[in-house]
Amino acid sequence: MNEHNNPLLCDTTTGMCELPVARATGLHEKIEVKNQKLKILYFTDPICSTCWGIEPQLRRLKLEYGNEVAIEYYMGGLLPDWSYNSGGISKPSDVAHHWDEVSAFYKMPIDGDVWLDDPLPSSYPPSIAFKAAQMQDDTKALAFLRRLREMVFLEKKNITHWEHLAIAARETGLDSQQLQKDYKGAAKTAFEADLAKAKQMGVRGFPTLFIVNGEGAEEKIYGFKPYSVFESSIVKLQPRAKAVPYHKDGAALFKKFPTLTTREFAELADLSWGEAEARLETLQQQKKLDKLVTKNGAIWRWHSTQVETP
Repeated sequence: MNEHNNPLLCDTTTGMCELPVARATGLHEKIEVKNQKLKILYFTDPICSTCWGIEPQLRRLKLEYGNEVAIEYYMGGLLPDWSYNSGGISKPSDVAHHWDEVSAFYKMPIDGDVWLDDPLPSSYPPSIAFKAAQMQDDTKALAFLRRLREMVFLEKKNITHWEHLAIAARETGLDSQQLQKDYKGAAKTAFEADLAKAKQMGVRGFPTLFIVNGEGAEEKIYGFKPYSVFESSIVKLQPRAKAVPYHKDGAALFKKFPTLTTREFAELADLSWGEAEARLETLQQQKKLDKLVTKNGAIWRWHSTQVETP
């Protein structure tokens, strides 16, 4: 691997946001799996654009195979700082156009102007904040991570600022004061453990997922992949696994997930882009949805706050 790779230059050909140096050989100890479920170790980062790109696939996976898998989230440390000068990206402003291109490729709304208006110096602060959120509640921590991604990708907010982290915490039901306490303390150690885990597992970019069964058999998915790859990996490791049917109407989907992009709704509802957009527009006209429009797409929010696990 080229040691000069820039982590923010996500390759749409490979579907990877690669780290600037190779981490390890990928040899690691056997992963323990309990309760007959498949375990998925997901190495990601709050500002990984390709990780945002696979949100539709992951959300469908949780709906169809949530009873078969347990997903563990690890922060990988995509951007320690700006000591890079490679791949056409040497400063934050260089990322802006790249994010716009990635948005079009994955059909997920991303506004790269955050790198012009209020660029992030590192992805470490939001990563540490996520580890702090996990110390309170795993489910709320996932909602918190989702909210951080919406803030940075759609709302052009610099999520290294504590004010934005605190708002995301309150919006997702976390104790922001406790979050700040853990953020300044134990969460840093937890984040360092995640970085060590990524190195030990040979993670070289994001997203990287290791799927493991009770016998120790393992499938690795790295980069942007269609949903069929996720499903085939699960069935290969757990032949008895069957996709659980779920309701695909708008109300049911937004009850599960309070916000959905058009691409996500199309994936979950098994609709074409045009069909999905038309159905969402109808729900908006019925005053059931709010629509946040960005220069590269929209995200939709159900009026009701009564939602289930993200």
